[in-house]
Amino acid sequence: MPRDPARNPKDDRIRAQHMLDAARDVVALANGRSLSDLRADMPLRRAMLNAIQEIGEAAATVSSFGRERVPGIPWSAVVAMRHRLVHGYDEINYEVVWKVATEEVLVLIAALEAAFLSWTLAEPPKA
Repeated sequence: MPRDPARNPKDDRIRAQHMLDAARDVVALANGRSLSDLRADMPLRRAMLNAIQEIGEAAATVSSFGRERVPGIPWSAVVAMRHRLVHGYDEINYEVVWKVATEEVLVLIAALEAAFLSWTLAEPPKA
C-alpha cells in the first residue's frame, strides 16, 4: 500500500530507482537463459525471484503522487506479483515468472527510464 502522498517526492524517486535496478538485474539473469534453466538452476531461480520481489517491495512504498508520475506501470499488479511470490512460494508458476522476466520487466524498465528523463523533485500538490 502506498505511503503518505505528502512525503518527500525524493523518496519516490529512490524507490523507483530501486525498481529499475532490480528490473535490470532480472534482465541480466534471464539473458542467454531459458525457462528450463530457471527450473533447473536453483541459484538462478532464487536470484530471479528475489529481484522480482524487490521490484514489488519498492513499488509498494511509492506514494500515489509518485505513481502518477509513471502511469505506464500497472502498480497493483507489480505489488501483487511480489505478494504471490512471497506468500504463495510453494505454488510458483515458473512459466509466469519467465514471462515476467523476459517480457513484462522490459516494459517496466522502459516506463521507468522514460519517467526519469522528466522526473523532477517538485513537491506533491497540497491537499
